[in-house]
Amino acid sequence: MIAAIVKRLEAGEQVRRKLPSGGYLHLDRQIPFLLLHRRPARGDDLITKDLLKGEASYLIADGRRQFNKGLSALVSAITESLAESFGAFLLIEIWAGKPSDFEEVEPSFRPAFTIFAGHDEITSPAAQTLNKALQQIKIQGSQAQVMATKSSKPWAPGMPRLVSAALAKKTSCHNLGIEIRPVYHDPEGHEEFPLIQRVLHRSIGRAVRRTVFTFTRAQTTHRPPHFHALGPRSLVKLVWKVDHELARIADGFDFLLCVTPINADRAWADFKRQRFASNPHFIYRPLPVDPGLVKRQLYRIPIEKIEDPALEALFRAQRMELNRKLTMLSDRDTQRFLYGSLQLYGPVDEGLLKMARDILEKKPSRSRAGSAKKQVDAQTFAALAEQEIDYYRQQDSRVCSRVELRDDVVSILVSQGNLLINRHMKIPENRVEALLAHEISTHVLTYFNGRAQPFHQLYCGLPGYEELQEGLAVLAEFLTGGLTYQRLRILAARVIAAHMIVEGAAFTEVFRALNGQYGLNQRVAFNITLRIFRGGGFLKDQIYLRGLKQLLDYLGKGGAFEPLLLGKFGADHLTIIRELQWRKVLSEPTLKPRYLEHPRAQERLEYICQGVDLADLAMRI
Repeated sequence: MIAAIVKRLEAGEQVRRKLPSGGYLHLDRQIPFLLLHRRPARGDDLITKDLLKGEASYLIADGRRQFNKGLSALVSAITESLAESFGAFLLIEIWAGKPSDFEEVEPSFRPAFTIFAGHDEITSPAAQTLNKALQQIKIQGSQAQVMATKSSKPWAPGMPRLVSAALAKKTSCHNLGIEIRPVYHDPEGHEEFPLIQRVLHRSIGRAVRRTVFTFTRAQTTHRPPHFHALGPRSLVKLVWKVDHELARIADGFDFLLCVTPINADRAWADFKRQRFASNPHFIYRPLPVDPGLVKRQLYRIPIEKIEDPALEALFRAQRMELNRKLTMLSDRDTQRFLYGSLQLYGPVDEGLLKMARDILEKKPSRSRAGSAKKQVDAQTFAALAEQEIDYYRQQDSRVCSRVELRDDVVSILVSQGNLLINRHMKIPENRVEALLAHEISTHVLTYFNGRAQPFHQLYCGLPGYEELQEGLAVLAEFLTGGLTYQRLRILAARVIAAHMIVEGAAFTEVFRALNGQYGLNQRVAFNITLRIFRGGGFLKDQIYLRGLKQLLDYLGKGGAFEPLLLGKFGADHLTIIRELQWRKVLSEPTLKPRYLEHPRAQERLEYICQGVDLADLAMRI
């Protein structure tokens, strides 16, 4: 078996092998380290081994005496093979300490670690990196306590040495030991704390990768570009199954269409006829799913069995967001819908509200940049949208968007990669290019960029993706030169409307404030109010301005623009997206926005990247 493992390893092939008595070896590829856990001969430690899973190279073994010889032979063979390839090798062993070893550490759930290293190893760059990385771990606000101890036996207590001193010297094999305070269960071990275990799993994995990254740079010929490049590249079938099941549920209903009234034009006519004195009545399309039954399917998906902590965290967050949306569909057209919307999008914060008021109050309702005498009808805009989609189709034949003229949408929206347009709408001529950049070159483009990735979630949309998406879309309007002050006023008015509905204002009150106090024309004020009151209180519209503000801050601090186009994800997921790119699980975006080809767009993007806040941007347009 050992000979077969070494042969696969030297051929650059993956190794996944069950070992005697429940042991397991996972070697994602040739890489100069091995993470090790030996189950103690006595005791009932069933959790510590799970902290290793999801890394590129780990070994879980039975620590009883009868397995020592075979285990030593296996680890020695792996060490020798990989040290020959890289010039050195790092063996990191992890075990759970006794509660008495950490009894002075308070509170009881505070993470604590003891690093064991040889006398020469204790001051090495790798050991220092490990110390620093473990200190950054926090659980429920408590920062980890870390001690470093010199030891001639930097491995689990009571266990024999696996790589002989002679072989260690010959192969330049280095040993580090990590004793963990087992905060993932109570001191008696009767009650487990899975949420703490989850945090610890991901945090220890990051600490190990940082340590190995430092070690490879200092001791080996391997030169990974980033510590996350040391993570696993291959994924097990369960990951793809979970991704597929979540996508199937997400594709089973279009949340935005489900909460959008189908009688917007009739509601406007009735509202106007009643002299804006009575709240309009909205009609919604029948729900295509039973939310309760879909939730049952959602929680049957075995996300907890995924070993990769980054992906498990993503899928878990996605399940929670789908659950919230299904609850909102159950509560559609009731007061409870607004509470769900608050959970999904949050309230309007004071800074955003002040900014919105400044935009509305410090500028007249009409400006030269915002006025346009000529307008195009829906049919003309649809034809231009078809041309824009065809441009991307020539780059990637998988682009298969449809453009539909409909009566049951308020204005324009993208649904599952298709562009839906209200057939009666008129669009100012000076806004056409900006709208194409917003709807096609952002929403459609990121949908198909997401479809080109291995994970379905990147086109379905990860939790909270809309804020970054709409920020990108509004930025695209600016880069084309089509972000008018009138448009910015509309985005600010949406923030005001969102704040007012949370404060308890009725439809007519919000409409009068937008029309009378802030000077928006009646139909625009009605559409904004409708969008906020649809479903029972839909707060999504505040994220356009909030997303733009967030994006300006990100780009101004040196954040890269292109990775944002990879799919539909939120700013909170940028770290994980970049990690998966370093691990070569995700590739670069396939499609690039057409508007970036224009030299003025590049100039405007450079201006944004110099550091611009929303007030500066408002003064420029």
